[in-house]
Amino acid sequence: MSTDLAPSVHASLTVDDLLGGPQVLRRVPRSPLDWVTFIRRGIPAGALDVLTRFTGLTQAELASAVGISERTLARRKREGKLSSEESSKLLRLARVVARGAEVFEDLDASIHWLKSANASLGGATPLSLLDTDIGAEGVMDTLGRIEQGVFA
Repeated sequence: MSTDLAPSVHASLTVDDLLGGPQVLRRVPRSPLDWVTFIRRGIPAGALDVLTRFTGLTQAELASAVGISERTLARRKREGKLSSEESSKLLRLARVVARGAEVFEDLDASIHWLKSANASLGGATPLSLLDTDIGAEGVMDTLGRIEQGVFA
């Protein structure tokens, strides 16, 4: 996390940070509803690179997690902006990563957990479920149970 877009190691990692903050997003959403505007207009494609740097995910892992082909992601990088549907999927991934970092109090531990098979998710890796809303809800629910100390 030695990129100039990365927050201090001691700072709380936010969705805004994971997507590049004001340097990439141009302004930071002030509320969850502000994200609706970002999604509808399309999140800048630079957010893909920032999220990849933070998480260490490969392009293939990122593409799979958001349910977008690698070729489409490459095309969006050239075009400079994601579609509203793609923006929504990228935001969903960033929200899960931020929540995992909060629960585990460590981004690396969160990423390790996301890539590891989980019995409470039917043996699937949490990362492999993020391409759907229902899968992401299951992952968020599991993170909540971990936070509460319930076996997950």
